[in-house]
Parts: sequence; structure tokens; C-alpha cells
Amino acid sequence: MGVTILDHAKNPVEHGRIRLPTGVRIHYYTAGRGPALLLQHGVRQLYEKTHHACSPSETLTGAKQIPKTGYYWRKVIPYLTSSFTVVVPDLRGVGDSSHPDNGYDMGTVADDLADLMAALGHRTFHIAGEDWGAAAAYQVAARYPDRVLSLVFQEMLLPGFGLEDWAQFRPDRPETHLWHVSFYYVRDVPEMLLIGREREYLTWFIKNEAYDPSSIDDDAIDEYVTKYSQPGGIRSMCNIYRATETNVRQNREAARTKLAMPVLAVGAGSFIGAEVKKQMERVAENVTYAEFHYGHQLAEECPEILGQRYVTFLKSL
Repeated sequence: MGVTILDHAKNPVEHGRIRLPTGVRIHYYTAGRGPALLLQHGVRQLYEKTHHACSPSETLTGAKQIPKTGYYWRKVIPYLTSSFTVVVPDLRGVGDSSHPDNGYDMGTVADDLADLMAALGHRTFHIAGEDWGAAAAYQVAARYPDRVLSLVFQEMLLPGFGLEDWAQFRPDRPETHLWHVSFYYVRDVPEMLLIGREREYLTWFIKNEAYDPSSIDDDAIDEYVTKYSQPGGIRSMCNIYRATETNVRQNREAARTKLAMPVLAVGAGSFIGAEVKKQMERVAENVTYAEFHYGHQLAEECPEILGQRYVTFLKSL
């Protein structure tokens, strides 16, 4: 399922699974050479398409959502692996990682990631996360400041600092109304409605109102639908949102001490955009901002310029 993920030299990445001290088994892939860079995917994927989704001159419209896995980073990997040893895990409960009943708050997920990197022999590392992966990456940086060399925080609103507000309908930003935050939070009902209908539901989220539905890669749809159709897939996805109250408490507590390591805040001009910069300035001391004129799904829409921006930031440290 999906295409083979290759590094800069067109060698396939190495896949593996590690059982962590908590008992959770995490699937990951790794490739490259140099300092360690952990890439953490999110849960919500938005495609915002026009004729040419990777042209900075285009205006992007029609945002639709689908859950994702570590497969999200496949197009960015070749631009990173000549300079960094890249590690790309699936979140607990996602993809080929195990699907436990609990532990979906970002503090616990952060501990997973720190344990994974230690098990792979990376005591210190850079970390980049997008969407919920950015919320997890922030918690890694806050909990393990002696291990995290830098943070890339991409296209996310932290619970406790704005996510809840954006889940409310606002006529001035209907395209970014995060209604699903409240929907997935409800117990049992999302599972009742979605299990057995994963392909119909997730494909609709991608293609409905897209300018050119045929421009969405079939391999991405197949990968995410297959993974979220596994036993526990939809339940685990919803449980990430059901941990929001715990995440609020964790983030507000962590924000009492601002991050000292360099932070690159990355925003998509047609989605969260500069709000990402404001988020990081509330919780970190040394923030650089980069904005791209694409949609929320930057690693799909403009992987080359995104990867190059990561490298420029990381090599400047």
C-alpha cells in the first residue's frame, strides 16, 4: 500500500517497530545521516487545491480533511536526508503503531517520542511537528529541554491557547472552522457513524469542494483509509481529541517556563498562518517565523521548499 519512501540517494527508508517501556509498540521509519531530526505527523490533513497547488502565485481554496500517518512526510524526506538522520514515527493509536485504550494526551505522546529517540540511540535531536504532531513536539521540547536542540512548530493551535476558540463557528473564517474538534470529542457517536464507512467519509473530506479532485494522489487516500480502517483506528483518532482538557492543563503548566531553544514557527497563508507565530511567542523566547502561500497540508503541497526551509533553519543554529 502506498509508494516506496526514498531518501535523497533514492534508497528505501528503513522501517521498524520498538516496544517502549509503557508497552506501546511504535512503528517508525528512518533514513539519512547527520544530526537526528524527528518528524511528527498530525491527525488532520487538509487539501486546499487549485490548478497548481505548488505555485506560490495561486490562491488555494476548498479545504477538506483526512487523518494521516507518518506517510505524510514521504515527499519531504529526500530534501532532508543528506544532512540529517530523519526519524518518522506513527503516533500511538495511528498507522502501524499499537492502539492502546488510553494515553492520548500530548504529554504521554511526548514521552513516547522521547523514549523512541533514546531507544534508537539519539540522546539529543531536533524535532519538527505539524498539526497534532506540533502539539506533541511542543510537549517534548517543554519536558525534555536538555535533549531537544530546536523545535519546528507547524500549522497548529495549542489546546489552552486557541484551539477551542477555532472550534467555534466564526463567519469571518468559515474555511478554518474546526468543527471536527467537538465532533470527535463526543463519546461513541463518531465511531458509530464512521466505522465501516471510512473510505466514503475520508474520501469526501478530501475531495468535497476541491477545485480539481483528480489532483489528489490515490496512494495517499489508500494509505490513510487503510490505516484508519484497522481495528481501533477511528477510536484512537477520536481519543486524541478527547484528551483536549488534559492537554489544556499540560500546555498552560508548561508555558509558565518559556522554551529557550530556537523555534521555527511555520504557517500556511490560507489557513492558520501568522497565528502560529503568536502561539509560539507565548511559549518560547527565540522564535523565527516562515509563511508559505499554500494550504494546511504543506508537506503534500510544497515539499521541496518546505524541506529546504527546514534545512536552512537547522543549519543556521
